[in-house]
Amino acid sequence: MPEILQLTIVAMLIGAYLYWGIKTLPHERWQFLAAVPVVKKEGGEWMGTNLTWYGLLTANAYAAALAILVFLMGCLSIPLAGTTLLAAAMLVVCVPASRLVARIVEKKAHTFTVGGAVFVGIIIAPWIVLALNSAPLGFRVPPAAALAGFAIAYAFGEGLGRLACVSFGCCYGKPVADAGPWIQKTFAERSFVFSGKTKKIAYADGLDGERVLPVQAITAIIHALCGLVSVILFLSGSFVWAFLVTMAVTQGWRVFSETLRADYRGKGKISAYQVMGLMGILYGGAAALLAPAVPLHRPDMAAGNAALWHPGAILFIQAIWLVIFFYTGRSTVTGADLSFHVRRERI
Repeated sequence: MPEILQLTIVAMLIGAYLYWGIKTLPHERWQFLAAVPVVKKEGGEWMGTNLTWYGLLTANAYAAALAILVFLMGCLSIPLAGTTLLAAAMLVVCVPASRLVARIVEKKAHTFTVGGAVFVGIIIAPWIVLALNSAPLGFRVPPAAALAGFAIAYAFGEGLGRLACVSFGCCYGKPVADAGPWIQKTFAERSFVFSGKTKKIAYADGLDGERVLPVQAITAIIHALCGLVSVILFLSGSFVWAFLVTMAVTQGWRVFSETLRADYRGKGKISAYQVMGLMGILYGGAAALLAPAVPLHRPDMAAGNAALWHPGAILFIQAIWLVIFFYTGRSTVTGADLSFHVRRERI
């Protein structure tokens, strides 16, 4: 019963968070979190750097994904050092890849791609586990369980991270008016209408103020539900199935959802990200099925909770949150002109 209660509370918190984001973030007010004065100009104004909700929400998603990974690995009594090394190795490669792949595919230097970063992560994950198990660290990480943990953490991370896309107005869907009759009827009152000329949907395609398919919201809901189902599979000891289900749902949806999007995805009718999604399913599935079987005890949620509340885990998650926020939260495609004055009536 305590296990069911804990999962129910987590599901309710995720649902409330997504509901708030989906309802609130398309509005202009929710793009910029703060503006920091950097250089003073001749007229007395300051040139500022914008800190965005995109960065904060992305950092939240990374932190949540890390917390899930620490919890799942803790359920198997894997030392925190092992989980930390696994996570750090993945982040060191995947975070820069989110910008590098976008530069290669979309020819843009100031944007990020989750799809590209995930594909790189799928490719390197089995090798990171293999390298860690080959090192004289005094413990081994079960390959299938580790891959399942990565996949589930990613599902929650991307699900929650799609709120960042809603805030920035990127990864947006096609206009509802351009869709088929069934889709128009279904999403006539369930669409997104973005406001604000600094959102990507406005300056890239001029679709601000128009009803567009809520691709980001659908992605968030599908990934969150998939993550919850896969956690149940993981906790039952079905590690391979947890991984396969997560990969099939998340990457399968990525392939299909590309057909609903209006933002630039590279040249050709089939985008590079669709190819990456299909390859990720095949490669990841083969890696999980070929992973050596390691006898494991049934996952223990109490041990997972203890690992999650370990001071070292909390500090590690907080440190990653800060790094991700300052890496993704400093806007390089918008600017700010700031002026300050004294409110003399309050002196």
